[in-house]
Order: sequence, then C-alpha cells, then structure tokens
Amino acid sequence: MLTAREVAVLDANAEALGVPRKQLMESSGNAVARAVRDLVDPGAAVAIVAGRGNNGGDGLVAARFLDEYEASVHLLGRASAIGTDIARENWEALIEAEYDAHEVTDSSALALGDPDLVVDAMLGTGVAGDLREPEATAAAAMIDADATVLSVDVPSGVDPDGGVRASNAVDADHVVTFHDTKPGLRAVDAEVRVEPIGIPAAAERFVGPGDLLRPGRDPRGHKGDHGEVLVVGGGPYTGAPALAARSALRAGADLVRVACPHPVARALQGYSENLIVRPFEGERFAPGNVATVAALATGHDTVVLGPGLGDATATLDAAGQLLSGLGGTVVVDADALQVVPEVETDATLLCTPHQGELRAMGGETAADPAERADLAEAFAAELGHTLLVKGAQDVITDGERTRRNRTGNAGMTVGGTGDVLAGACGALAAVLDPHAAACVAAFANGRAGDIVVAERGHGLVATDLVDALPQALRRPDAAGGAA
Repeated sequence: MLTAREVAVLDANAEALGVPRKQLMESSGNAVARAVRDLVDPGAAVAIVAGRGNNGGDGLVAARFLDEYEASVHLLGRASAIGTDIARENWEALIEAEYDAHEVTDSSALALGDPDLVVDAMLGTGVAGDLREPEATAAAAMIDADATVLSVDVPSGVDPDGGVRASNAVDADHVVTFHDTKPGLRAVDAEVRVEPIGIPAAAERFVGPGDLLRPGRDPRGHKGDHGEVLVVGGGPYTGAPALAARSALRAGADLVRVACPHPVARALQGYSENLIVRPFEGERFAPGNVATVAALATGHDTVVLGPGLGDATATLDAAGQLLSGLGGTVVVDADALQVVPEVETDATLLCTPHQGELRAMGGETAADPAERADLAEAFAAELGHTLLVKGAQDVITDGERTRRNRTGNAGMTVGGTGDVLAGACGALAAVLDPHAAACVAAFANGRAGDIVVAERGHGLVATDLVDALPQALRRPDAAGGAA
C-alpha cells in the first residue's frame, strides 16, 4: 500500500534506475485505456476529463489508445498552465494528431455530451481536500452525465492517504490505480484494479534519490520544529562527538547539543561556534552522570549515544542504564552498541553497526549482499530495533522492511565517517520514522562521499562529508513523476 509520498519516492527512484517518468506515464495511460476497454464496447462514447498535472497526463495518454471509441478529451484550464513537461508533451501530441481534445477555460461551459463512460483524470495522489473550480463543476457534471465513472489512481477529492474525503469528491464506479493500492481507496465504494506500470522492484529494494523527498521543512516553522538532537559522547575521543553534532546540523536539525565530560567540552567549543555543549563531571561517561544526561535528553527529539565514548566498563554500564530509562528515539553507535542486546528499554533504537560490531552484538553477516540483508533482517526482528549495517552496501532493516544502499566509495574507509552517519541519523530521525531516517541518512552520507571524491579524488576526511551533506540531501524534482 502506497502513500502519496511513497508514490513520488518510487517515481524518482525508478527514473534514477533508467525508467523515465514519461515512460511510466505511458504505461499508466495504457492501463487506463485497458480498463476502459473492459468496461465499454468499441464505439462507445468516452469523455476524458483531464487536470493539468500528471494525473491528467495519464488521461491524455489513454486517449491515444482508444481510437476504436468516440473519445473526447476535456482539459480543465489552458494548456499553457499544464504543470509538468511530460503532461504538456502528451497534450501537444493529441493536438498534433488532431484528436478531439479541447481546453475548458470556463467551467460553466463544460459539456461532456452523452458519454457512456467518463474518465476522471483530474487530480492524483498528490492532492487532497475539497474540490475547487473547475474540478468541482466537472465532478458535478460527471454525476449529471449518468455514465459509468472510471477514476485514475484515486477518485478526485479522495485523500489518497486515507484522510477526510471531500464532500464534493467524485463518486467513482471503478478505479484503476498503479503499482499498488492506496490507503484512501479502502473507504471507496468502487471496484479497484491495481495495474503494474513498469516500476522495477529495485526502486523499492535500493535506497535512491527519491528517498530524499521524505524529509521536508515547513516554511512556517520555528526554531526547534525541525528537530533538537542531543549527542552523548566523548571521553577518550573528542573529534567523534563533534563530527556527529556538526553532521546533525548539516542534515537539518535546528538545535544540536553535546553532553560530554568537562575536558572534552573545552575542546568541542573550539571545533565550532555552532555547537551547544552541556558538560558533565568526570573524564568519561559513568553511572554517576546518568541522571544528569537523562534529564537533559527529555527535552530533545532524538539522542545520539556513542560517538567517542570508549569501552570502559563504567562507561558501558552508564550507557546501559541511560538506555533502560529513556523513551523516544535513540541512535546508538560505536562502543555503546555492545549493551543493546542486553538492555530492556522503552526507547525506539536505531543502531548503526559496521559488520564487526554487528557480530559483537550477536548478529551474523555474509559476503553476498542479498544474504547479508536477510541475516540483518532476522537479527533486527530478534532485537526489536532498526539496524543500519554499514558496508560496501549498507543494509537498513527493522525486521520487516529491508532495503540496501549503494552510495559511497572506498575513500570512506577513513575514521569518522560513521560518526557523520550517526549524526545525520539523529537529525533525520527527529522528523522521520527510524527506518526512513536510516535510509535517507545512509544514502546522503554515501552520496556526500561520492561528491567529495568526484571533486577532489581520494584522501577525503570525515569533515569533508559534513560539509557536503547539504548538497547530498538536495531533493530531486518530484513534479515530473507519473502521478
């Protein structure tokens, strides 16, 4: 079952795999035409009511496959206002080939004639809420036409994600939807058929640029709305918590604080003026610091536990105690991973082990990426937490959903890249569920490494990844997809 965002993600991932959005639209339109042929006989009158987006584009394509019907296309609005290149190209193809296609620039003048079937191709999965003009008048005209109504993807006015249905939504008799069903269709009293349109399985198996569409920023947001992250780290190492904190900022968190021992705090404040440091007593994280850090953690959306903590017995005891008392979301990295299998916690954990750390936790691994993914999935199900297993191909799994990431390069074997990844996970887990956050973080971290190597060659250092993260997180254009 696909939400509207998942549709956009898959479209972009398919395009990155070499399946253009225009090809997906061609397949979608062909599927609509097949549905028409199953519902009415050749020679029947078919009115296609098309919006100016990609849902309308699907309807425009369908018209080219219905030559044995009396098909007419009614574009709601001016062709100059069509919102995507691929939909506009399909409109121009109809005009050039002299199909019965015309613009409806005044909704009161919409005349569907006496059709046997009406295709509702007005609004797709990216739109919800009450229908406005000209769609509202067109929806009413469909009712007045007393014809069979076939909606494309979802009936216009039905929230694809299962939210409130518009009072003036199209009352469809049939729906043809693509690749997988949509949550909003569960409440639709219509026959729903799901049609494949050529999205490769790899678009779901592998994390791709489409996944960068998952996080977003509210333009009306305030400081803190996009995540407050607490990094708990430092002791024997000072660079690791600084890398994780700076990475969290570059990955979009509004506020990042670092809880660390006093000696580390002094060094951290020299790394960057952007870091907010909350020092605690002692040379290392120890049981006596747990209450202080736990109280600080309650004011944050996510906690990143582990960068630079070390593996002293007292430190690991403190990490276990902290986890056992926390709720919310915690990214666990580095030496702190050792305590996860034995800890009972109400927190949702996102663990980021490399393969050696995975084995130390009790998991298994293999050379073959697919086998490694299966083993990680089984271990995540046993743990009850999300795993991001780092490697030449990262594996991201929560025990049910498993994906692999292929960005990154051999230059990223240098120290500190895992700290950058942990910080990015912390920022993204403040706005996404842990599995999605891990997918986006893994892709962006590897992409940042690819950007740096492409620009400078090998010899990158972890701070290079931090600086490249904003570019690596740049979202693809979602407007051209086959909605």
